[in-house]
Amino acid sequence: MNSAALDRLVAERLAAVRERIARAGGADVSVLAVTKLFSIEHCWSAHRAGCAAVGENYAQEVVAKFASQLDGDGGAVPLPFEVHFIGQLQTNKVRQLASLIDVYESVDRLSLVSELSKRAPGAAVLIQAACLHEPGKGGCPIEAVPALVDAARAAGLDVRGLMTVGPTTGGAEAARAGFRVVRALVDALELDICSMGMTDDLEVAVQEGSTQVRIGSALFGERPVSAASVR
Repeated sequence: MNSAALDRLVAERLAAVRERIARAGGADVSVLAVTKLFSIEHCWSAHRAGCAAVGENYAQEVVAKFASQLDGDGGAVPLPFEVHFIGQLQTNKVRQLASLIDVYESVDRLSLVSELSKRAPGAAVLIQAACLHEPGKGGCPIEAVPALVDAARAAGLDVRGLMTVGPTTGGAEAARAGFRVVRALVDALELDICSMGMTDDLEVAVQEGSTQVRIGSALFGERPVSAASVR
């Protein structure tokens, strides 16, 4: 698909996503375009359609995809959109991402806070809250989130809000109770961003107070099976 055709397709799909948000009662909800395993051209199409940020899950892919964002001295050349890291992040990957990531959305433990404060001082972060105890999803236990927020702030990080991931099974309604808890915690901690909801459960997330939904397949279609599929 050529660039113009991809731009049209993404713009049409983004308009449909925003219509879903509006029907769910969302007045000021941003769309984070999840571009993991998609090409850099998909990132640019999302930007041209009106997305202010893209979301990536894999450190190695971020480096490969956005290598052109680095100048010869290893400094960052600003892009007109933000790159957010939304996957589970190993502490040993932070150093290679520090010049490429604008917001780390999956901060869920003290060791990661410590590494970010060392490698990316003042970094913008969201604390990932585990609204459900589902293996493989990551996230800080709900009861430990306030202490982790305090620790991140004490380490000099810019804590902007909370992020959570809904359940894999049970349908959209299965996410409602957990989303409600996370939204209440955002309010209690006087944070600005509540990032929750994806393609299949965005309506429930918006109804429960999400300020940012993370959308991949509804914008770009079926995801390639591996990074090797991306050209």
